[in-house]
Amino acid sequence: MRLAQMVFAPTLIASFPLLACSHTEPGPTTGGAGASTQAGKDCPPSYTIDDSEDANNQVKVQNGRNGYWYTFIDKGGSTISPPANHTFIMSKGGANGSMYAARFLGKISSSGDPLYAGMGFNLTDPKGQFDASSFTGISFYAKAAPGSVKALRLKVPDVNTDPDGKVCTECFNDFGADLTLTDQWKQYRMPFSDMAQMEGWGAPHPKGVDRSKLYAVQFQVNSPGAEYDIWVDDLAFLGCP
Repeated sequence: MRLAQMVFAPTLIASFPLLACSHTEPGPTTGGAGASTQAGKDCPPSYTIDDSEDANNQVKVQNGRNGYWYTFIDKGGSTISPPANHTFIMSKGGANGSMYAARFLGKISSSGDPLYAGMGFNLTDPKGQFDASSFTGISFYAKAAPGSVKALRLKVPDVNTDPDGKVCTECFNDFGADLTLTDQWKQYRMPFSDMAQMEGWGAPHPKGVDRSKLYAVQFQVNSPGAEYDIWVDDLAFLGCP
């Protein structure tokens, strides 16, 4: 079965007052090796993608990044909250004692192909390509609530895998990484060099993610019949000295 071959990721446009909030907490390093950020060392605020603390559905507006959070879901009967095609709402209870985090929950259908549910954000609004070539990867905190499936895939759509790039003939096989979460907040540092496409489908198959032409960051669950309750917070780029 080919997983997550078709993903609909609409851009949800809404306007909220923006607060100049930023908190980057040091924490344990988990995930791929080779990230140039030192464990326990804060990066400049310009590396922050979103810390959720303004409680709105837009990423931290800076350096050309101004996209919005959204959820997306299959057509096979899976459920998701916040609902797809509605304004994304942050949830109370973030990492490191912070106030808010991004969260999506529901249940994956037990039959159908493809099956998936996810949340993410476009890096720009209107949706377009963002040049992240000066960064080496992405870091974030994540956890799965008790009773939730723990398997999660990080996806980074780029010019070669997103249909808006007008390159792919079999789209949505984004570069990314498969993670196994715990029920406690943990930091994951994922270098772009460690990200890979899923095997067995998709076209084309370039050597790596095109960091200069990124569209979005997404988190997706694919386990048939599974209940899920996934939390993500404190997203930032890697690569500061």
